[in-house]
Amino acid sequence: MKSEEQTLEHKLTRRFQKALVDYHLLDDGDKILVGLSGGKDSLCLLELLARRSRIHQPSFSVEAIHVRMDNIEYASDTSYLESFCHDLDVPLHIVTTSFDDTVPTRKPKCFLCSWHRRKEIFNLAQSLHCNKIALGHHNDDIIHTALMNLTFQGHFSTMPAKLEMKKMPLSIIRPLCLIEERYIRRWAELRNYEKQIKQCPYETVSHRSDIRNIFSNLERINPEARYSIWNALESDMKLIEKATE
Repeated sequence: MKSEEQTLEHKLTRRFQKALVDYHLLDDGDKILVGLSGGKDSLCLLELLARRSRIHQPSFSVEAIHVRMDNIEYASDTSYLESFCHDLDVPLHIVTTSFDDTVPTRKPKCFLCSWHRRKEIFNLAQSLHCNKIALGHHNDDIIHTALMNLTFQGHFSTMPAKLEMKKMPLSIIRPLCLIEERYIRRWAELRNYEKQIKQCPYETVSHRSDIRNIFSNLERINPEARYSIWNALESDMKLIEKATE
């Protein structure tokens, strides 16, 4: 009889593989840089990609980057991340950056922090000659983003499973796009992933937690709401669109 961990591993692997195939996320010769925040999602993504890279076809390599923000009290235990990557035989690059949070701007602090982190990821990806950047957004993240855009921006779109950049030879891929957060959370518990040291001081400022509660209510009203929203996103071709910038 299979253990809970074996059953869950099979579920995660099956949905991970389906995303790779359905959205054409992997090609032979890819060099992928994984954004490793230290949270459960990015740890799970790196573990799944590292395992997949040991299969000969398609042949691809994986490296990881962890970006530390000097002026934000949000950090992960880098010694744990180094050990995690070492066990997976994945090179880890630790980069430190910062931004001036005293300059008046309409942009929220979480946006500025994210933007500067992404900048470091793009810079390293190009210097390492990577052609893809993998991010740990899961199914819930993508649906929540769609609801946020609909509510606050007035359009129905979300983070695509694959985004080909026009200004640089890079694609962003999200291989966890078909995996629900609850499965990743349980996997992290079973695998004893180490939690981050500190929580972001700005995490309660955004509307994402409100949208998460709204989506939970939608699922209580209709247990099929997740699949209805996902099907609408797919039929609207927002999951495989190309970058417009």
